[in-house]
Formats: sequence, structure tokens, C-alpha cells
Amino acid sequence: MWGGTTWRILFGLLVLCATAASLALPASAREWVEEDFGQLPVAVYTFTLPDEGHPGQARTVIGDLTSYAPTTGDTFYDVGRYYGLGHNEMVGANPGVDEWIPAQANANIVLPTQWILPCCRYEGLVINIPEMRLYYYPPHKNGEARTVVTHPVGLGRTQWRTPQGEFRVTEKTKDPTWVIPESIRQERIEEKGYSEKLIKGGTPENPLGEYRMRLSIPLYAIHGTNIPWGVGMSVSHGCLRMYPEDIDRLYPRTPVGTTGEFAYETVKIGERHGRVYVEVHDDIYGQQPGRWRHAVSELESKGLLDLVDEAKLHTAISEVRGIPVDVSRNDLHLVDTRPGVFRPKATNEIDADDPYSRPKQPADDGG
Repeated sequence: MWGGTTWRILFGLLVLCATAASLALPASAREWVEEDFGQLPVAVYTFTLPDEGHPGQARTVIGDLTSYAPTTGDTFYDVGRYYGLGHNEMVGANPGVDEWIPAQANANIVLPTQWILPCCRYEGLVINIPEMRLYYYPPHKNGEARTVVTHPVGLGRTQWRTPQGEFRVTEKTKDPTWVIPESIRQERIEEKGYSEKLIKGGTPENPLGEYRMRLSIPLYAIHGTNIPWGVGMSVSHGCLRMYPEDIDRLYPRTPVGTTGEFAYETVKIGERHGRVYVEVHDDIYGQQPGRWRHAVSELESKGLLDLVDEAKLHTAISEVRGIPVDVSRNDLHLVDTRPGVFRPKATNEIDADDPYSRPKQPADDGG
């Protein structure tokens, strides 16, 4: 047994170390507070499907990658939330960087604010499970540009997997009371000793946050959260958690009856400015093994395989960074390959007398 004097010495050393650590922080160290989040406007992106608009002008890659210079006090959780990114996206895009003290890298970090749209539903709500990201396609009239907004989400952990399949929004509630399912209640009793059967809405302890949208899939919902750090992680009992500021914006724009789908795409294929992109994510539930075969199959089904550089594709699939990667052959230009249809083709196959010039590149209307 250690005596009282020993404990006092150890306590004094701990206090001294803590004091020294606090003194080592510069006065300019950032301190993130709840009011910092939700300051940026929601980005609305336009896109064009391969079978719409001008031939050869498919644009299913939205946004642009940007960078950020971290300072003391920044973490991936805070920076990611500020820019509408989940924890998984920040980690994947910045391999080798300490998520708690990214400033120590003495370099800019990548903000993965660019995405390939999941295939092939482009209306209502689409949640790509491996990506942990939600896409909302507002209704549009014929002749109007298609638009999409996107937000990160938290999903169910392995033993409480978020299901795949179609759904619709059946109910919306402000400040919902959480009636705890018995299976979850027993888990709470065993792990934390909490035995309550419900938690009232509007209280800090309520894990549903301020808004809940029930789905036609029994017991599942899209809701806010009282622990924002769980967005971009598999930590829930299956439901979708959103940042409070994100659900606050999505909730009023998503009426009851909105349809949607839980998709599972570890590899997404996109096009932009005549180039082919691939975006690769971890197979979090182990349901889509063989990423290389899957990628090749998807590219082949879209008629894009002959436009891809195999080495680039191999690198993208191996790194699994969760960001769109241009895997096009270096010698691509846009030419017509069928009557009235533009499509990328290798330069050494272009006829010098080809009457079609390279189409003007469309601007990305995102932002």
C-alpha cells in the first residue's frame, strides 16, 4: 500500500504536468464552441446525367477538393463538422495525419468536399452506407437543372447494421421523446446501469436531438444527435445521426412521403469534363468484397472501361481515400464516336479531319 505522502507527491506531479502542458499552448490556440458550427451556407450542386442534356456532357462529380491550414486547437472532428464532413471522410482523405493534433503535420490538410453521386437513384433521399453520406435531390420540373445537397451521417455499428433497401418518410417530429426499445434498454442497463424506459424530447440527454424523421423501415429514422462526434462513424443502433445544424436545414425541406433508398456502394463511378473518376470506400459491413472486380464490372457496364488507365485505377482502389480520383487515360480528348454523340477517346485514334471540336467545358454550379 502506498502511504499518504506518496499519493500527495504523485498528485502534485500530475498537477505540475497539467500546468506545464497548458502553459505550452500558445495564446492564439483555437477554441471551438457550438456556435461556430452551421455558419456556412448549404451548398447546392447541379449535375447532369449521362442520358440527359448535351451529348458527352455528363457531370456526376460534384464539388471540389480544397485545403485547410490547421492551427493549434484544431481537430478533425471540429474542422470536419465546420465544413460539413464526417470523421471518416477527414481520416480517409488525410492518411498519416494525427486527427487530434493535425497542426503538428506543419502542412495543409485536405478537405474532401468533392463527391461522386451514387448510382442510380436521383430523387428524394439516398444514403450510401459505406460512405456514411446522405444525398437529397429536391423535386424539379422538366427543363429545370437537377440539383442535390449532401450531408454526412453516422450509422449503425456492426451488430446494429443500418439496412439496405427503399423507404419513405412516414412521420416528422420536433423534440421527439425517445421510447427506448427493450433490446437497447437491456444493453444500457448492462453497460451503464441506466434503466429508464424513455427520455423526454428537448433534453440534453436525448440522443435523437431536436428533429426526427421516421422511415417506413420499422424502428429506423433519420434524426439529430446530442453527440455530434459520432457523425461519420458506425456508433448508432442502426438509425442515421446528423449534425444538429444539418438536420435543422434538411427537416423542413423533406415532406412526409419523401421516398429514398439505403444504398451500398464501396466503389462509385463518375464523369466530369470528359474524364472518368472513381471513389472508393471501406466495406464497413463486409458485404461487397473484391473491390477491383467490382470496379471493373461497374466501368464496363457504363461503357467506360476502355477510357481508364489501369495503373491509376489500381492506385485508387488500393488507397481507399474516399475521394474522387481521376483514373482516365492521359491521352483522352472529347470527340464523336457515334452519330450525334460525344465521348472521350484516345488521341491516337482521332481522325485529323474530324469536324467536331472539343465541346466547351461546363462550369460547376456548385457552391
